[in-house]
Amino acid sequence: MKIEVRPLGLDGVVEIIPRKFGDDRGFFSETWNSRDLAEAGMDIPFVQDNHSYSARAGVLRGLHYQLPPRAQDKLIRVVRGAIFDVAVDIRKGSPDFGKWVALEVSAARWNQILVPKGFAHGFVTLEPDTEVLYKTSDTYSAEHDRAIRFDDPEIGIKWPLPSDALQLSDKDRAAPHLVDAEVFSYAQAT
Repeated sequence: MKIEVRPLGLDGVVEIIPRKFGDDRGFFSETWNSRDLAEAGMDIPFVQDNHSYSARAGVLRGLHYQLPPRAQDKLIRVVRGAIFDVAVDIRKGSPDFGKWVALEVSAARWNQILVPKGFAHGFVTLEPDTEVLYKTSDTYSAEHDRAIRFDDPEIGIKWPLPSDALQLSDKDRAAPHLVDAEVFSYAQAT
């Protein structure tokens, strides 16, 4: 297998580390291979690639998700800079409902995080000029797009920067708390 897969403690959320081959010219890496992922138990038909650029450290995007039938699996990687990436279980009825896991994803570490359907996703940039690329298993749908507050005390995410140092969109600042959000049923996401 050409990738290393490491579970992160919540059902289906994993760190993926592709192999990287370097020499004095630079490097080569196969960052996504459907066969390798399928062999590792993740047979996901990705259909859209997204690219996010953040000029400053402290840009927070999230916590975002799409409802069924337009829910999305996401495979996130960083090609410049670093992020603190978070996945929150929003599958009502799940034993892990409301729990979160985080991972530093960076160009230097050359790692990725897979956030499956049924999880809200967000990240904060740790370095200026950070670029994030991610694949999704469905296209964007405004009708199904939802968000949850990044600072919901019931979730209790321990962001690496203080709230007053974060830059958010108006949409993310106005997002509801988990208790008021429209979420998945456990059956919809499994």
